[in-house]
Formats: sequence, structure tokens, C-alpha cells
Amino acid sequence: MKKTPKRLLSFLLIWFLFLSLFPTSALAAEELGEVQAAAAILVDTSYNTVLYEKNSDERRPPASITKVMTALMVLEAIDRGELKGSDLITASANAPSDITEDSSTQNIQPGEQMTVENLLYCLLIPSANEAANILAERVSGSIPAFVDAMNARAAELGMSNTHFMNPHGLHNDDHYSTAHDVYLMVKQAMTHPLFQKIVSTPSYTVPATNLSPERKFFNTNALLSANKYPGYTYSAANGVKTGHTPEAGYCLASSARKNERALIAVVLGAPNPTKSDGSIDRKQFSESRRLLKWGFENFKPQTILSKDALLAEVNVKNGKGVSHVLAVPSSAIEAMMPTTYEASKLQKDIELKHDSVYAPVKQGEVLGSVTVSYEGKEYGTVDLVAANAVDYSMLRMIVNTVVSTFTSVWLWIGLLILFLLIVIRYLRALRRTPRRKQANHKNNIQHIDSAKGISNGSPKPKPKGPTGGKGPKKPGKPPR
Repeated sequence: MKKTPKRLLSFLLIWFLFLSLFPTSALAAEELGEVQAAAAILVDTSYNTVLYEKNSDERRPPASITKVMTALMVLEAIDRGELKGSDLITASANAPSDITEDSSTQNIQPGEQMTVENLLYCLLIPSANEAANILAERVSGSIPAFVDAMNARAAELGMSNTHFMNPHGLHNDDHYSTAHDVYLMVKQAMTHPLFQKIVSTPSYTVPATNLSPERKFFNTNALLSANKYPGYTYSAANGVKTGHTPEAGYCLASSARKNERALIAVVLGAPNPTKSDGSIDRKQFSESRRLLKWGFENFKPQTILSKDALLAEVNVKNGKGVSHVLAVPSSAIEAMMPTTYEASKLQKDIELKHDSVYAPVKQGEVLGSVTVSYEGKEYGTVDLVAANAVDYSMLRMIVNTVVSTFTSVWLWIGLLILFLLIVIRYLRALRRTPRRKQANHKNNIQHIDSAKGISNGSPKPKPKGPTGGKGPKKPGKPPR
């Protein structure tokens, strides 16, 4: 019995050592695996961070998820004051246009009257195709004009791989979108409170109309309602829209919220295989729920760059009492990071405008920028600014000017050139001095010789005396 605790402790130690051999991030990635769908994406909308994607830019038929754009166009028309949710619309003869008998409908008949808001409920919860046509005509005057407006709005939202041919999503070879584009569309639609209210409603009852008794229907999104497909509900789910055609497969754009976090998942072309017990596994729901749960459990918000982080020192010239200023981020960077995030692996790429600046420096003055990345993914760029102000100093300016003058390379080069010129002139002067001395010596000799009556290079003149020359006459005899 005494050995049992020791054996248990040994087993636990070995088990923890075994787990330590595997990085936590790898375990988290293996926990999700590959989503069983043709295309998928999971985005944390709070930080606009893609947490998972598979073929997210592949063009595929979106089926009835198209109705999200139809609803968005209606809601934006309401915002512009072009119509109200309480406005009564009379369905025209075009209501059943282009709609197949086996497609989803609420049997809204031409001539039937229903409010804009109730038509939106019919559009988004039971996915009534004729409701899409009725709303399209009311907003744009005709279905083709509405489709043109849908495509223009899609372009404005950055849905570069999307093209609509109708407002309901029934198949057309030129009607396509992508998982990423659907995310952009859903994200925009979720900014409208009425849209959020409708797509999060498990069931709804439309009051009786002039041609029909009341209608009660249930949401086709099994994450919200177990009425049609039990076993897939998810407590955090709050939308959004299903879609299915033989060409598109089974599709779901879903959203969920926990505390301050909001996720959007898009699954396109999911299979519906039959399980061993004979039941159908509806992957558009089970994979979407798995994606959403994984996103909440394996990621959390982190402050990866603090606003108080001292990232660089910049030299300040002519500063009063200081020689440098500290550079800090202009704002913090927060991001949705894996739960395995390690701050030591965060990379900060700093780029300064200049190595030094001149005083005065204002607090908050932009000195450069910093880009933050983690495991090869860039998470943001912010300015680097001066953490404090630096005043200008006249005395420091004078000192710096003097110092810089005497430490200037060009000054020393100039002085060296001047010195060399002086030396050269001095040497030349030295070379000319002996010649001048020699010439002066000769001139002195000539001067002396000239004074003696001797010319340089001429025979000496005969001395003039009593017998020659014209010397002074000696006194002779006095005349008689």
C-alpha cells in the first residue's frame, strides 16, 4: 500500500514530461482539425482577426445566404428614410417570379399586404424566396434594379469575389460569393439592431393579412432552434442565416457572442453524411458550432503592446538639461491571440524618422513608428511619440555649434589644406632665399668694385700718376 502513492506520483511526473514534449499551440491546432466543408472561415469581429480559414476566397454559390444582402439593402433604405418598417407593401404579380416549386416559401400571394418588418422576418427566419422579390421591388422599383444595387453595395463592402443575379439565392451560374465575402456582408448587416433581433429569433408569428391567416414559423438555423433539426443548438449563438441548393450544398453563416467577444463563422458546401445509427449529420451546423466553440476556447484578447512601453531613445540637440527623449507608442495594440501566446516571441520592428531631433520637442511629437508581429503574422503599426517635452536652450545651442564646428571633418580638412599651402609657400621661400643672397652678394661686389673704378670683367685701368693720367698737376716753376 505504501508503494501506491509513489507509483502514482511517478506516473504523473512521466505524463507531464510527455505532455511537455508537445507545444501547446500544436495541441490547440490538432484539437480543431480540418473543417468538413468546401470552404470556411472564422473571424473574431471584435478585433477583425481571422482565426481559421479554408478556401475562404474560393468562389461558390451562397444559396439563401444571399438574403443577408437583400435584408441589408432594405435596412439601409430604412436608415435613409426611404421607407419604414411599418410600411405596408402589396405584393405584385412578380412576387413568385423566378421561384421554383420546391424552394422555401411562405406562400405570400400577389395582392397580399404585409409590413416591411414582417416581410424581413419571412425573408430571414423561414427563408421565404418571394419575400426577397417583394422587398426588392419596393426598394428599387424593379428586381433587376435591386440586383444592380446589391452588386454595387457588395463592391463598396470589399466583396471583390461576389456577383449577384437575384435577391433570393436560387442557383445561377453567375451568382457566386466566397466565405470571406459572406463574412464581410454578415458583419455589416449585424450592425443593424433590427437585423440582429430578427436573425436571433428562434420562432416568429406573422399576424393575419388580407389574404392569409397568421403564420408561425421556426428559424432554419439549428444553432438557435431545435424544432426542425434537434441536437445542434448552441447557447452563445445569435444568428445568422442558412442556405442550400443542390449546387451550393449545405451552407450556414453563423454568429455567437460571449461577454465582449463576437465571432462570425461561415461554412459553405458542407456535406450531410449518414451516421452509423442511420441519422444524418448536418455538418453545416455541427462544424459551425465546433468552429465557434474552438474560437472562444483557444483565443483570448491580449494587450501585446502597452502605451507605456519605452521602445527607443532619440538624441535631442540644443535641449535644456537633457540630451535625449524617450519614444513610446501613441496607443496600445490589443489583439485576439492564441491562449498559448508568449510575450517573449513578440517582434517589434522600430523605424525612427531621424537619429536625432532639435529642441524644442513637444510631448506627443511623432518620432517614428513600430510594427508588431507574432509568429510571422503582423498585428498592427502605431506611431512612436515623444514621452515628454524638451525645451530649447540657447547656451546649449552655442556650445553645440562651437563643438560641432571644431569637430567638423570638413573644418579639419580645410585647416590641413591651409597648413599644406603654408608649408609649400614656406619651402618655396626657402628655395628662393639662397639665390637672392647670392644675387645680393654679387651686386654688393659690383657696387664695391664700381666704387673702386673696377668694372667686373674689364682690365684694370692703369694707375694715373705723375707719368700718366690726368692726375693733379704738380706745382712747376713760376712764370717768368
